Amino acid sequence: MTYAKRLQALMLGLAMLAAGAPAWAADTATGAAAGTYGAATGGTGGPIAGELNLQPPATRIATEVYDLHNWMMGVCLVIFIAVFGVMFYSIFKHRKSLGHKPATFHESTAVEVAWTIVPFLIVIGMALPATRTVVGMKDTSNADITIKVTGMQWKWGYDYLKGEGEGISFLSNLSTPRAQVGAPGFEPTEKRGDNYLMEVDNEVVVPVHRKIRMITTANDVIHSWSIPAFAVKQDAIPGFVRDAWFKAEHTGTFRGYCSELCGKEHAFMPIVVRVVSDADYKVWVDGKKKEMAALADDPNKTWTIDELKTKGEKVYSTNCVACHQANGRGLPSTYPALDGSPVVNGPKAEQISVLLHGKKSGKYPVEMPSWKQLSDTDIAAVITYTRNSWTNKAEENIVQPAEVVAARK
Repeated sequence: MTYAKRLQALMLGLAMLAAGAPAWAADTATGAAAGTYGAATGGTGGPIAGELNLQPPATRIATEVYDLHNWMMGVCLVIFIAVFGVMFYSIFKHRKSLGHKPATFHESTAVEVAWTIVPFLIVIGMALPATRTVVGMKDTSNADITIKVTGMQWKWGYDYLKGEGEGISFLSNLSTPRAQVGAPGFEPTEKRGDNYLMEVDNEVVVPVHRKIRMITTANDVIHSWSIPAFAVKQDAIPGFVRDAWFKAEHTGTFRGYCSELCGKEHAFMPIVVRVVSDADYKVWVDGKKKEMAALADDPNKTWTIDELKTKGEKVYSTNCVACHQANGRGLPSTYPALDGSPVVNGPKAEQISVLLHGKKSGKYPVEMPSWKQLSDTDIAAVITYTRNSWTNKAEENIVQPAEVVAARK
């Protein structure tokens, strides 16, 4: 009975201590010195070889999650020591060889009460701080910047919907060269870099100390937008809109990944967020808008077939090669071949429709997603490229951007 009372008192003290856990997190986050993430926390913004704990937190919520993790581990350790300590002590001190005989009582009201109250206190001690943190994670109100995130096989699309930078839109693809990745039966021909499979061609850029709301959805299958250092992991589900938020306390580059099994190229759709100062963010916004304006070709311009093929090859290499392969032959029973395809060699209106609206023929396990997020010129260029590549010799061998514009209506 003495041990039961002591254990009960210990658990009560732990439960009271738990209520203050979010306060520790708040103090830690508030008191953290502003500056670059690595210098302030010792983190890299991405995974570290041999790392045993969570990544060093870069946001207040991540700090609370980190502290909760340590707190829960501490509670579990105390329970482990208490339960097994009493058990092994009883086995050792009350063994038969010392002359002890089994107790004859059937039940003890005090023990029954103790093992009902103690677990209840443990649950309360865990639930109070965890609930406060979860509620905080779901509060996406009063955001400074809102960004829509669209998952697609196998890349991310970003649209800045609200706040400074509104109107910016881009796709983010894996930038690790295929020569570093290799292929089934083929070894890599280049040495793998420090950020192998965790680097992209277009980073998400946000200002430090600003609340960023991320609205997630998907074009095809379920994806998940995850940055461990921010304690953000939000599923992107087709037909649904979910949201999450973060407010980085340090500048730096943070790396994450899609954490849902979304297909054979699942390992090749990383996430990179670069947190910068307000001044640097304004410079980036201005530069990005100028870049977008320069790329916004006049849809009424008439292009030559060579111009479209050259541009289309780049679009194909960035967006299409993962499924249809560089040789246009696709993957048997998984992705259709474009080389010799009746759609590619047939009337161009059908191929334009496939790119704008997607297609599910039932012949392959994965449907062709819509690529309407590409510009009219990019769609016209990639169609023209496929119709004039490999063994394809389509009669209608060129598509102008104006035709894509008309098909969107």
